[in-house]
Amino acid sequence: MQVLAPANELDFLDTQSVVLPKPLTPLEAWNLMHARPLPGMKLAFWLRDTVSACFGVKRIGGFSGQPRTSVQAGDKLDFFLVEAVSDTVLTLTARDSHLDVMTCITCNSGVLSVTSSVKTHNWFGRAYMIPVRPAHKLIVAATLKRLQQQVSS
Repeated sequence: MQVLAPANELDFLDTQSVVLPKPLTPLEAWNLMHARPLPGMKLAFWLRDTVSACFGVKRIGGFSGQPRTSVQAGDKLDFFLVEAVSDTVLTLTARDSHLDVMTCITCNSGVLSVTSSVKTHNWFGRAYMIPVRPAHKLIVAATLKRLQQQVSS
């Protein structure tokens, strides 16, 4: 698992895991998790883009749902930059003047984990995280639950 900085230097750190009935690579898990966005995600990204654009933050548009058969370091996966990829780890980042985000998806021995870490740079980054912090935890939990159900059926 990779994170942006030591835990005591992060402004947000969350790891959630699920046991899967069959092994997946992190990219396979990504494709399944984002093939059909959760209800409300389109609106959430629209709100994020609309408000954040007023502060000079680039619009990201959300998840495309387009499956990828392979990625390598330096590729874009939706709005994330692929930092590292292997059969067990997919590390993604998104960075701007307000905050840095790293999401690391790991698959080991039938356990899939999603670890997200954030380092804010200014007041807007800190304010942005106020609603994102609790929402992110709920979204990841719901996404992992749905993934587990998909892989089980």
